[in-house]
Amino acid sequence: MRKLLLASAAIALTAGGALAEDIKMGISLGFTGPLESMSPAMAQGAEMAMKEVSASGKLLGGTTITPVRGDSTCIDAAAATATVERLITSEGVKGIVGGMCSGEAIASVTNVGVPNGVVMISPSATSPALSSADTKGFFFRTSPSDARQGEVMTDIIQEHGVKSVALTYTNNDYGKGLADSFAEAFKAKGGKVTIVAAHDDGKADYAAEVAALAAAGGDALVIAGYVDQGGSGILRGALDSGAFETFVFPDGMVGETLEKNFGKEIDGSFGQMPSSEGAGHDKFLAAAKEAGFDGTSVYSGEAYDAAALMLLAMQAAGSTDPKVYKDKILEIANGPGEKILPGELAKGLELLKEGKAIDYDGATSVTFVNGRENAGTFREIAIKDGKIETVTYR
Repeated sequence: MRKLLLASAAIALTAGGALAEDIKMGISLGFTGPLESMSPAMAQGAEMAMKEVSASGKLLGGTTITPVRGDSTCIDAAAATATVERLITSEGVKGIVGGMCSGEAIASVTNVGVPNGVVMISPSATSPALSSADTKGFFFRTSPSDARQGEVMTDIIQEHGVKSVALTYTNNDYGKGLADSFAEAFKAKGGKVTIVAAHDDGKADYAAEVAALAAAGGDALVIAGYVDQGGSGILRGALDSGAFETFVFPDGMVGETLEKNFGKEIDGSFGQMPSSEGAGHDKFLAAAKEAGFDGTSVYSGEAYDAAALMLLAMQAAGSTDPKVYKDKILEIANGPGEKILPGELAKGLELLKEGKAIDYDGATSVTFVNGRENAGTFREIAIKDGKIETVTYR
């Protein structure tokens, strides 16, 4: 009888821990390339969520998470595709935070993620093209579409009394999508766009591009580019030549590099980036500070939310299989249920285990629209005394 009881106990223990495992989660970001200065904080945001869930011991009977980084380069679609291929086939990841930039995200999602049935949640790929791409339920993004950013940027510019702008954009999916969205919105509200000109990244000299922008003129220059690449080249050329005094910076230009390389030279300029405010945002900033990175860095909160959503969806589905848990992501993101904020992932996991509903609000007030992307709020910024300051949230 004693042997039977011991055997029964052993079977129960085995069954109770059957789902516990160590899983890998991928992070595909541009650790090199035109946004390399933004990637470290984004990766740390995603890894903070993974660490929080692992430490809780509450995911599927004690499942732990090992993050695996991959360099998408941000602009090289072939390199990004190869990186995601490695993460899926060699590393066996159960989901991926990424891609980072729109063109490489579109390539890696459609060529690798969807065919292999792996969920990818981008914290920062904002092209409107991703709103309607056929991703069969395997792609989401915690950032808002640039269709929305174009409207917000229009409002900010006009509130500054700017009636005409020259517009330059980085020659890729992100730049073109944002430029088109903004130009349409600005013109619809009576603004004048004097020129819409693409620029290529990686050039040593942007004198010709700046000359064309200067010839067209405008009250301000909108630079829809990358702060670690051609966007800064255009900005430096415009400052040195005196072509423009006021600049408008969308999300790809808002980063530490802007302060470090230009400082007070760009005082009076302004812009916007996806961000949030409120209790979730504040809790994320505090947790990031404790973890040793800057939580105000663009898209770091979105990266935390991307990782958290996949892990909570696994708990809701009772499976780490992306083909299974993908169907729970919208349910987790949009509720109804008890709100879950950063630092409360253990609570969310416990509620889901009990069969209760949650509404993941996260660091960026997550609410998905179009079945795949965050509606989003934006942080309006201004450059004062060489520093990026928050004006308000929209």
